[in-house]
Amino acid sequence: MARGVILAAPASGSGKTTVTLALLRLLARRHMAVRGAKSGPDYIDPRFHEAACAAPCVNLDAWAMTPERIHALAAGDGLLIIEGAMGLFDGAPPDGRGAVADLARHLALPVVLVVDAGRMAQSVAALVAGFAGHDPDVHVAGVILNNVGSERHERMLRAALGSMPVLGAVRRDPDLALPSRHLGLVQAEERADLEAFLERAADIVADRIDIDALVALAAPIAPASEAARIAPPAQVIAVARDEAFAFCYPHMLEDWQSRGAEVKVFSPLADDPVPEAGFVFLPGGYPELHAGRIAGAQRFIQSLRNASQTSDIYGECGGYMVLGDGLIDAEGTRHAMAGLLRLETSFQQRRLHLGYRRLIPHAGPFEGPLMAHEFHYATTLSAKGAPLFSSTDAEGQVLGETGLVEGRVTGSFAHVIDQG
Repeated sequence: MARGVILAAPASGSGKTTVTLALLRLLARRHMAVRGAKSGPDYIDPRFHEAACAAPCVNLDAWAMTPERIHALAAGDGLLIIEGAMGLFDGAPPDGRGAVADLARHLALPVVLVVDAGRMAQSVAALVAGFAGHDPDVHVAGVILNNVGSERHERMLRAALGSMPVLGAVRRDPDLALPSRHLGLVQAEERADLEAFLERAADIVADRIDIDALVALAAPIAPASEAARIAPPAQVIAVARDEAFAFCYPHMLEDWQSRGAEVKVFSPLADDPVPEAGFVFLPGGYPELHAGRIAGAQRFIQSLRNASQTSDIYGECGGYMVLGDGLIDAEGTRHAMAGLLRLETSFQQRRLHLGYRRLIPHAGPFEGPLMAHEFHYATTLSAKGAPLFSSTDAEGQVLGETGLVEGRVTGSFAHVIDQG
């Protein structure tokens, strides 16, 4: 039976990801069966988890997924280390649904709080006591102190915390920093030095965290009942996958494959032609960073246009923009895209679009309703055509129509997570 523990924090930027990666690498060095999981809608951190321990990482989303789906994804062999997102109790408005705390309740797992103690001393006691006592159904079982300045600083912090188990104290170290961009960390596959970073982080943390005590805290994960799966949109599915099209949830592909679909992967950046398939999926990613290469990949572009005559095509976020007529990058240069949707987008004038979405499809590959999220900085300059979805936000506020449909081609900025 799987066992699990959750690494959470009082707020974003506390060092959860670095601590999680170091622990995954350390446990993998011990040849333990260990996996990572990430709370909420995140495409980037899971790839770092996989690199750290050479095991698949799943997303566990307490807003968008049913408890049955969460249990099914969490089930498996060995130890599951779940990395939280934002603060322990931070979720969607109005009531914080989808927070890491919801996963702790659903899975009945203990929480280890990663606290950035760099600018505090005795006040750490009040902070941790507040989190530990906030919800009796969420068990804060221990603390990892991060960004600790010195031995003296560590002694002060430990003394202040009294009986609360301190599982480790990680010193302030610039070598533990991870570079980021506007959607989060720079992607794992873009880090030529990733293996060296993981080894260095594991070495730094090895003598600073009581690994055996943390593993001992892990609680059993109850066996999963069968969860509903997303139906495959075709028997053969072509999926774009490279640095520009990296944002695809593994559980969606696994749903399709578990129901008999064949998935063919190809790279637009390598100018691969679209494989023969009944359905073509262009996931999100960073097309704005590779717009020139995409525009120049004429074998890919022409094969995509040809496929639109015989296959259904669907793009999410970055993939949606590539299906449009043109994309303007941050420097103001317009790049011609596939021209399959009457859509013009721009990164020259950035505007954040962020939040969970509930979608009702008017057309396209999915049966509704759908649970989804949106996170991008693109501005839509023009969008002409029939809408793909009706959309509401996490509070139930009507957002109106979104996405486009043109013949067999569909797309929107929303990333589908699960069926509603």
